[in-house]
Amino acid sequence: MSKAIYIAATEPDSGKSLVSLGLLRMMLTKSSKVGYFKPILNENSKSSFDEETNTALNFFKLNLDYKDCYAFKQGEVVQLLSEGKIDTVIQTVIEKYKQLEKRFDYVLVEGSDFSSVGVFTELDVNLMFAKNLNIPALVVGSGNGKKTDEIVHSLQLSYKSFRKKEVDVIGIIANKINSTEVSFLAKELNSHIPKNIQIDIIPTIDLLKNPTVREVVQELDGKVLFGKQFLDNAIGSYNSGSMQLRNYLTRIHENALVVTPGDRADIILGALQANASSNYPKIAGIILTGAILPEDSILRLIEGVQSTVPIISVQQGTFVSTNKIGSVKPKIYASNTKKILLSLNTFDTYVNAEGITSKLTSYNSDKITPNMFQYNMLQKAKENRKHIVLPEGTDERIIRAAGRLQLLDIVDLTLLGDRNSIELKCNQIGLQIDLEKINILNPQDSIYDESFTQKLIELRKHKGMTETIAKDLVTDVSYYGTLMILNGLADGMVSGAVNTTQHTIKPALQLIKTKPGVSVVSSVFFMCLADRVSVMGDCAVNPNPNAAQLAEIALSSAQSAEAFGIEAKIAMLSYSSGNSGKGEEVEKVRKATELLIAKNSSLQVEGPIQYDAAVDRGVARTKLPSSKVAGQATVLIFPDLNTGNNTYKAIQRETGALAIGPMLQGLNKPVNDLSRGCTVDDIFNTVLLTAIQAHQN
Repeated sequence: MSKAIYIAATEPDSGKSLVSLGLLRMMLTKSSKVGYFKPILNENSKSSFDEETNTALNFFKLNLDYKDCYAFKQGEVVQLLSEGKIDTVIQTVIEKYKQLEKRFDYVLVEGSDFSSVGVFTELDVNLMFAKNLNIPALVVGSGNGKKTDEIVHSLQLSYKSFRKKEVDVIGIIANKINSTEVSFLAKELNSHIPKNIQIDIIPTIDLLKNPTVREVVQELDGKVLFGKQFLDNAIGSYNSGSMQLRNYLTRIHENALVVTPGDRADIILGALQANASSNYPKIAGIILTGAILPEDSILRLIEGVQSTVPIISVQQGTFVSTNKIGSVKPKIYASNTKKILLSLNTFDTYVNAEGITSKLTSYNSDKITPNMFQYNMLQKAKENRKHIVLPEGTDERIIRAAGRLQLLDIVDLTLLGDRNSIELKCNQIGLQIDLEKINILNPQDSIYDESFTQKLIELRKHKGMTETIAKDLVTDVSYYGTLMILNGLADGMVSGAVNTTQHTIKPALQLIKTKPGVSVVSSVFFMCLADRVSVMGDCAVNPNPNAAQLAEIALSSAQSAEAFGIEAKIAMLSYSSGNSGKGEEVEKVRKATELLIAKNSSLQVEGPIQYDAAVDRGVARTKLPSSKVAGQATVLIFPDLNTGNNTYKAIQRETGALAIGPMLQGLNKPVNDLSRGCTVDDIFNTVLLTAIQAHQN
């Protein structure tokens, strides 16, 4: 897996482009396979592309197409967020990033920069993306117009915001700091930020803090009359030339941008002469306002002067032009090699690049967010395509889920039911679905009825199965779907939207049976909380398991967690933690924990343990301070069905968490049971789970 870092600004105009350039070059010293990604591009009506992205690609000659470097344009994501479609935004960003992660050894992700848009603050957006991409952040803040205590407070608050959302921060960079305050600021930041966080301070660099003439030309939509090759001149100051020349000359400062009406030949020629004179400061450029051009004689005179001063004509008047120039923020353009090299030199001088490299290289995280979990499920199912049968093929929710699965081309599907009824249902709900790409079988009249009947007799004759009973059972959708799996016509089955749990899993227990060494079929839910995914079992099948069964459920649940990319840290839940409680139920959990460790001593397990001590680090430090599981459990095993079922439903309803499952464990082939109150999303996710299980089996 590639190493990645997220550059997050605390505010606009932070100078994070300088940091990005420095980090890109640092990464390129470690590998030639370096990627660049911006979840959101800033929109600029005067340009068809994002300058920062263009600079990164062209200056470093990255092997990457522009369209692959971003997920959304600013307006697109603002619209989606305003409509409440946060998951759509996150999933798209994850998908685009993951494509780069596969191709490159290092990926630099540059955060959003649109605080002026009032839907979300920049910090909110950066937190959301960094968390769901599960990559460490480098926080960049600016000292522009701030006192030292304000800078410290801003960076400390940003750091705490990232940590609160469980985003790891590997460094903080304070940029554009007054050179006289660098030492004091370093001392203050080091006293307020944890010692393991690298802190770097970049002083204000005059040639980087100001815009170039080119940026002013773009903002004012100006026409270049002379000196096009000098548009990258940096502007040190600007003022309007409306007074007499003798007075104006005393007000010229180094790298001044002269703003004057086009008919002021005295100011124009005087400024050019001042630029050539050793007694006056250099002139960055001249802006001629009001769409007025100098007379031809003056133009010929200017044309014959050897000068490094670009002259630009604009439509706006002097007052409007001056105000617009004041609002121009400096950027780094691919064509401005001088500014890029100065940025790189500044980064090398003031940032401990090796320190960041070391932290990035050694960084590993076992965190997984709900959106990342769902993305991983989707990719695993796509990579190992399986055939899933849906017995309740005429149910509207099943049909809608099948339509989404078919559109995304994730799995092969069989719907059980009458084709005419399914087509009619599609028409009634206005669903556009290509039923030719979905296998539809009717158990009441199927080419497999005879062979399935004989198979059923063969498997159940020792239980008194007759041909009459077998023929009747074959027309039952649950038996038919199970027999499809048994005969290699499907890899797994998802049912229960209409039928009961017993109706769904009874044929599987009779025909598919359990895996070798497994005596208990159990279930887990993948509970997608705001900041993590927890595996909860058993919440659907076993009413009151004994200690041995509980140990087996825990082992199966741990294996399920690992199979889906979640490190198994098992909490055997009870009403007491450690040795604090007594009683029949807590002793059952204690015995189950001992049996589980005996089955596999390498497992990370704690029990008995209360729920709060299992998931809350603060509580864990008090109740079980030496435990490696307490406070960070990922697999939660409930002592009985009553506790498990009510707990998962309470969490789901009270927190809005997404519960994916139940997923049955222990069968030779995957059969999963839906709730009769399931949604289309529940069906969609359960089909993905089943497809992944089928591959693992």
